[in-house]
Amino acid sequence: MQPLVVLIGIVMGSSVALLAGLVMTLAVFLLLPGVDERLSGEYRPLLQAIAWAVLLTTASVAAFAGQLRLRPWRTQAKLALVVAVLLVGWKYWP
Repeated sequence: MQPLVVLIGIVMGSSVALLAGLVMTLAVFLLLPGVDERLSGEYRPLLQAIAWAVLLTTASVAAFAGQLRLRPWRTQAKLALVVAVLLVGWKYWP
């Protein structure tokens, strides 16, 4: 396996885990009875974080698959991954 595939795989695994954690948090928020008023301000930031995680996960899966199978579009997928990582970093850097 190529070293770049391993690095992209690490990013992909991390982004999938992040997305899964955020979706599970949303599920817990939706299933908690009687705390809607306390959590009402948290839904919008949570949904935004889920959208960012979907972007990062999609880009990393595309880059991983393209690089692993040596597809001709793998360069564009890797560029999309770099842009997604930079955008997420820009959004959440303190």
